[in-house]
Amino acid sequence: MRVPVCLYLSANDAVPLELPRCRRALAHEPNRVRDPYLDDGAPPRRVVQLYFDSLAELEAAAASLDGRWRAEAMAVHAFAVPHPGASRCTYLVAYEGPAEDEKTWQAHYLAHHPPIMARLPGIRELEVTLPLEWHCPPRLERMRHMQRNKVAFDSAEALEAALASPVRAEMRKDYARLPRFSGRVTHYAMTTYDCG
Repeated sequence: MRVPVCLYLSANDAVPLELPRCRRALAHEPNRVRDPYLDDGAPPRRVVQLYFDSLAELEAAAASLDGRWRAEAMAVHAFAVPHPGASRCTYLVAYEGPAEDEKTWQAHYLAHHPPIMARLPGIRELEVTLPLEWHCPPRLERMRHMQRNKVAFDSAEALEAALASPVRAEMRKDYARLPRFSGRVTHYAMTTYDCG
């Protein structure tokens, strides 16, 4: 089965987006949610996810974008949740890396962490994205993270309740068992809009 691909775009100002043709488009803007474990400071002002069926489609769309965006191409691994639904409030997590062995790290993470994440109360969507080799147009600022995650909920209140739940405490214990890696990990609560 073909894994869909996603173009992550981020900007620290209100960059207008001329939406290219894509399978799905989500815009994320900062929200205020209390995480009992973490505070990673101010999030990017705007994050956009554009989903495509192929890397060629993603690269063609990237070539049409305004040069003020930071861009990253990722392979999307979606996981089933008990009660899927539309995203309204999303927790975006990014692992900069590197890991001592990135492939081993990702295999361990995919096997162990999403089954716990899928039990977060009220979760509506869960995906893990992994970096792709791709042609980034020179006018875009290329980003690369070892991995990104997204968990989505009906509201900021639902996300906040999930972050304070026993399942989240279980996730923190599993996080401590991950293979060795370095680099920053960021967690940002965002209001999510379906824009195409």
